[in-house]
Amino acid sequence: MRAYIFIRTKPGTSENVVKRIRERVSESILADSIYGRFDAIVVVDVPSFDRLNEIVYKVIASDPDIVHTETSLTLS
Repeated sequence: MRAYIFIRTKPGTSENVVKRIRERVSESILADSIYGRFDAIVVVDVPSFDRLNEIVYKVIASDPDIVHTETSLTLS
């Protein structure tokens, strides 16, 4: 299962947030700071919804520099 996780961070923290996610999420295919509505994007390939839930809530949402996330799942 592939998911795109869009992240808004506190100002000036996106590079550090991305670095921490790269270190903590082995399933990440891509983790980059971006310009636009969101400050970062993370793409993960996970074996199950439970693992995605763990990544989103226990790793990403628990980061004190993250303000908001939106997760999109691929259709295939």
